[in-house]
Amino acid sequence: MWRIWMIFDPRKTLVVQGVFLFALAVMIHLVLLSTERFNWLEGAPVVTGALDPTGILGLIPTMIG
Repeated sequence: MWRIWMIFDPRKTLVVQGVFLFALAVMIHLVLLSTERFNWLEGAPVVTGALDPTGILGLIPTMIG
């Protein structure tokens, strides 16, 4: 492992990795902000395909029998 760090400067490697991860995070956030479902800045989220809480009772088997 030490031979790898003899080839690559650790400071430059960590700086490049940090810049890459920051750019990746910004890109992911911008992609999410461009969608209607995950845009948290435009107000209330649009909930699609939510499970009705009254419908879940039909999935629970009854023990009375």
